[in-house]
Amino acid sequence: MHTRGQWLALAVVAALGLVVVPGLNAVPADSPLHLPNFLIPLFGKFLCFAIVALAMDLIWGYTGILSLGHGVFFALGGYAMGMYLMRSIGTEGVYASELPDFMVFLDWKELPWFWRGFDHFGFATFMALAVPGALAYVFGWFAFRSRIKGVYFAIITQAMTFAMMLLFFRNNTGFGGNNGLTDFKRILGFSLQEPSTRLGLYIATGIALLGTYLLCRFIIRSKLGRVLAAIRDEEGRVLFTGYDTLQHKLFVWTVSAVLCGLAGALYVPQVGIINPSEMVPSHSIEMAIWVAVGGRGTLIGAILGALLVNGAKSWFTVAAPETWLYVLGFLFIVVTLFLPGGIVSLWQRVRAPSTGNTNDTPAAQRSQP
Repeated sequence: MHTRGQWLALAVVAALGLVVVPGLNAVPADSPLHLPNFLIPLFGKFLCFAIVALAMDLIWGYTGILSLGHGVFFALGGYAMGMYLMRSIGTEGVYASELPDFMVFLDWKELPWFWRGFDHFGFATFMALAVPGALAYVFGWFAFRSRIKGVYFAIITQAMTFAMMLLFFRNNTGFGGNNGLTDFKRILGFSLQEPSTRLGLYIATGIALLGTYLLCRFIIRSKLGRVLAAIRDEEGRVLFTGYDTLQHKLFVWTVSAVLCGLAGALYVPQVGIINPSEMVPSHSIEMAIWVAVGGRGTLIGAILGALLVNGAKSWFTVAAPETWLYVLGFLFIVVTLFLPGGIVSLWQRVRAPSTGNTNDTPAAQRSQP
């Protein structure tokens, strides 16, 4: 998509997200324009997914590395924030204990060492970013150093996701087992049941999405971004010219994981639960579909793809839940066959008659399948 078109689309999305939605929510409840309070967390969840889509596009669309394991980084960020929210409950839980309810139920006598410090919001926020980043760095260092790429890299990221899911399903791991962490009461002293708190979380998520977009745009338009594009197109030639592709890939891979952790941390207080189902391999595959549908290698396309697909999912899972997987598969096939550049390529097709540009596929799509 043309640069001016990208900024226009971003301005529209930002206006809808940060101005229109809060404005409609503030309209009196008896007005037909009023946006119900229950929709605010739902829209906030969509914005969290848009951050994940940007992170996926950064590593896949602009670096050519397909990851099917980003659900792990998202979930780890969510668990870090969930641990803070559980510690914030204090003695208001079912068992009136300083320990989280699931620990009391399992007859744990003391708080595990890895739960220490999570009674502080700052520490939990740091861990929500640092833990996914550290895991990504270690995993990426071994994988990229071994020159694993293409479908093989996608497979091992999927294996990592499955292994982490099984680990967190175990009760003795210390994260609530298959039930996960839930029944949160407050964040930073504000009740999570209050509409004002939910609106505040939504606005914070919108600001985080805008910041993530600007960060990703800064990276791809810098010298680093040009090297990443070269790695995507022909890594062998980049190595021949003397660039250390390991460090470049490791950097963008770690940044992508940190952004997923941020999205997970914002997601949990809005949906009210985090459990191992967020690590189900199919969730990581869906993240790649968001980017493919929107337009791989176009940041605004990643955002639009996440919003479109998740909006459709929310509608279908209520209206016709048994058909959603078929619709998702059909959408992916249609985009792959007829819109390889994603939905953002439609803008280029509209502009083509006036500009003489008939190429409707973003650069990232043309260079690598």
